Amino acid sequence: MHPLRGVAAIVGTCDTEVGIVPDKGPTELCSQAIRGALDDAGLTLADVDGLITCNSMADPYMYHAEMMAEYLQIFPGYTLSLGAGGGATFAALHHAASAIATGMADTVVVAMAECLRTGLTRDQAMAMQSSSGHPQFERPYGPTVPAFYGLVARAYMDAYGATSEHFAAVAVSARDHACRHPFAQMREPITIEDVLASRMIADPLHLLDCSLVSDGGCAVVLTSAERARDLRQSPVYLLGAGEGHSHEHISATHNLVTSAAADSGRRAYEMAGVGPGDIDVAGIYDCFTPVVLIELEDLGFCGKGEAGDFVTQGGLALDGALPTNTHGGLLSHSHTGNPGSMFALTECVAQLRHSAGDRQVADAQTALVHAQGGILSSHCTVILGRENT
Repeated sequence: MHPLRGVAAIVGTCDTEVGIVPDKGPTELCSQAIRGALDDAGLTLADVDGLITCNSMADPYMYHAEMMAEYLQIFPGYTLSLGAGGGATFAALHHAASAIATGMADTVVVAMAECLRTGLTRDQAMAMQSSSGHPQFERPYGPTVPAFYGLVARAYMDAYGATSEHFAAVAVSARDHACRHPFAQMREPITIEDVLASRMIADPLHLLDCSLVSDGGCAVVLTSAERARDLRQSPVYLLGAGEGHSHEHISATHNLVTSAAADSGRRAYEMAGVGPGDIDVAGIYDCFTPVVLIELEDLGFCGKGEAGDFVTQGGLALDGALPTNTHGGLLSHSHTGNPGSMFALTECVAQLRHSAGDRQVADAQTALVHAQGGILSSHCTVILGRENT
């Protein structure tokens, strides 16, 4: 058995309000999330001896985790500030479990918050959108993040005959789920026709193929499996984790339609001792609709080129073969930047606690969450379970 399998459990979670939150900055939202997650676990700030955060673009600090510890007046023996885009959330879980397994910390909080909607001017937002490009080979030509993903979308269409309708079905599924979430940013139902009629952002991506721009924060508390059994909430165990890193800049990628999710997923499955067929519910990074199709395939849920039909046939629905992003995902719940994928994590924890209300997947026992940073660059997959067996 892998030495990290099942040694740590998530025992507390908290989502702040999301969407347009003009009265709180990233530091306040991060603090709110941390305090809420500790309260959910029945713990206090005094119990925290490990803290992992991700920096804010709207309110950056040189040493972000240390700053948050200072703000909260806690003095942990272990801190870490991560920067791997959306994939940093689940890489943080990987680090937290390692810290617990090796005795570096007993109780680790992973927390992130951002104000992309209200904390950046239009010029700052555009500078952020263009900063992913290589400074020599990409930025001089002016592409932004949607343009890079438009390139990926077109390559996928050319490789497998996918259509804009296939992409749109991903957005419709996410919105269907968000309509059941009382705090999702977008809760009006949409159709495939609505997606195709929305304005073009970066051919072939329409507005509703693109994730939201949001404020919000999120935190989870991890501790050892032994201690978790004595706390307030039913523990959700970290059974497997894996990372995959294929490139930093899109001009250096070797393949536009196959990602390092194949590597991160394989490593996570091997650690957990499960396969794609064992997963009951998933949270899959959906910054743009084509990304979901590529990740579904690379994670083993579909053969290459088959994910479009899988989605249009209801595969992501609550009663589908793989209920996915049951909170609404980045497309409809919120996209707060680096913290965005954390809401998929807390949703999957709720699913495994069987506390998701109208969104509950029947008898969910095992969940997979996956996120990536950059332009399909840095991937991390985590597998969670109700039981530590």
